Amino acid sequence: MKMQRREFLAAGAAAAATAAMPAGAATKIDDIPVIDCHIHLFDGNRPQGAPYMGNRYYQRDYGKAALPSIYEKLARPAGIVGAIEIDASPWVEDNLWVLETIHPATIMVGTVGNLQPDKPEFKEYLDRYAKDPLYRGIRYGNNWGYDIVKQADNPVFIDGLKLLQQHDMVLDTANPRIDLLNAVVKISDKVPDLRIVIDHIPQFDPTPETQGAYDAVMKEIAQRPKIYGKLSEVAHAVRKPGARRPDPNAPLPPEPVVDLSLASHKQKVDTLMGYFGEDRVVFGSDWPNATGTTIAQNVQLMREYFATRSRDAAEKYFWKNSMAAYKWVKRASNQPG
Repeated sequence: MKMQRREFLAAGAAAAATAAMPAGAATKIDDIPVIDCHIHLFDGNRPQGAPYMGNRYYQRDYGKAALPSIYEKLARPAGIVGAIEIDASPWVEDNLWVLETIHPATIMVGTVGNLQPDKPEFKEYLDRYAKDPLYRGIRYGNNWGYDIVKQADNPVFIDGLKLLQQHDMVLDTANPRIDLLNAVVKISDKVPDLRIVIDHIPQFDPTPETQGAYDAVMKEIAQRPKIYGKLSEVAHAVRKPGARRPDPNAPLPPEPVVDLSLASHKQKVDTLMGYFGEDRVVFGSDWPNATGTTIAQNVQLMREYFATRSRDAAEKYFWKNSMAAYKWVKRASNQPG
């Protein structure tokens, strides 16, 4: 499959921008390898289909499957050497499908699956999947009809998360809101040794009415060293409050234009870095779910940002912190560790 034209141009522009940077103007970080902590895999061409098949723009260009072979062609030119797959299906059998799909692809260093800690069969499934070193945890949040806010007060759910922690696995969340952030704090207090990663935290834009509550919960998160922030979806298409999701049967509109300038996002990232610190942030591209941006553009935006900080901070963000959060498996000689 050929690289999408905009992916190719974005990769070339990123390289040119780095090469044109005056000596001493920024920290040299373009040679730092990247571990992508957030991609999705699916195959809607299977007889049973798939519950999620990416956005309509992805389907227009690539069809109904997102597989490691497609991802690798887009990711390697951007400096990505490893990736972690994040749940894209509530079907329990798809935990196995993902493992079978990623094992032959050495660029894949782990997966975060979908198991429900409040279900009677949770321990059996977790014990089974924990035997595979690529199975690094589960995702639970505001997706697939799950309610992490309610579950944070469910003793059975908390007991399940204690089992997850005993297996040295991670809990990823989904779709941040203030109530989810408060639930994460509550869960962290009940299972203090559990590593938790908040997905797409830059994507949440508090309103003036909710800013105070957001600041308060983020100050609580800042005090909990096992909670990580995934600085993914930094540049993202903004939906108007109350806007309905587009009709999937309507004609495909032009892809949203996303502001990729560092100046537009630096203040927000600075704020999040203030809450999480250099040791608790990781990179994620959100491929192929990100709308209006390419993998190369997402990497380049964050390279520009971390070029204003130390090389050590950049290495932590692009790969070292992901090893601490996910304890992923090194599978290729070009992967750091």
